[in-house]
Amino acid sequence: MGNRQASDEPLVHLRQVVKQYNSLAGPVTALKGIDLQVWAGEFVAVTGKSGSGKTTLVNMIAGIDRSTSGEIVVAGVPVHKLSVDKAAEWRGRTVGVIFQFFQLLPTLSALQNVTLPMDFSRRYSLRQRWERGLALLTQLGIAEHAHKLPSAVSGGQQQRIAIARSLANDPLLLVADEPTGSLDSATAETVLSVFEDLVEQGKTVLVMTHDRDLARRATRTVTLADGAIVSDSAAAHE
Repeated sequence: MGNRQASDEPLVHLRQVVKQYNSLAGPVTALKGIDLQVWAGEFVAVTGKSGSGKTTLVNMIAGIDRSTSGEIVVAGVPVHKLSVDKAAEWRGRTVGVIFQFFQLLPTLSALQNVTLPMDFSRRYSLRQRWERGLALLTQLGIAEHAHKLPSAVSGGQQQRIAIARSLANDPLLLVADEPTGSLDSATAETVLSVFEDLVEQGKTVLVMTHDRDLARRATRTVTLADGAIVSDSAAAHE
């Protein structure tokens, strides 16, 4: 079960979450009454075909998008009730988000990209931000690239910079949307090892993925189809 920590409440708790979008053809239901619990210390992979609702789900949990109905509670906070501004502030402190295409700012160095979340949250002093940024890049094995622009390093190194950035404010939860989708197999293996190391250190990792190897390495696999959970392998891992 990995490093699941004893707690009376899950770190992430979704109750009957529905998300509808309006389209030219009428309303589209992307999530259909999702019930999901993720406990502290778990490494959970959410799998499913394109259009199954994975990206919508991760956006709900991270407070990037609002659910149409239902409840989303993360670390005791009812995310579904937060305003856009409050959700952004909460996300900066609580959730580290990792994107498929990295979303690094091209004019900032690796180190500047990593310290950016700390600049916004003002959680650390300026000196602490730089020290912490370098420590995270060191942890991910790319400290020698600290002062390079993203365009000067490989895709795998960019993803590691993005992971370091997601850890900047020491979040309780890491969420990743197809983090290995644009990487070759060898680089994807490196990123998978990083996730495993983070879980060993007590982090909670929730990954949306098509990657079967990644899903097999997780301690739990949840499968989505047409906006609904069709299987949850948690019991098989316990």
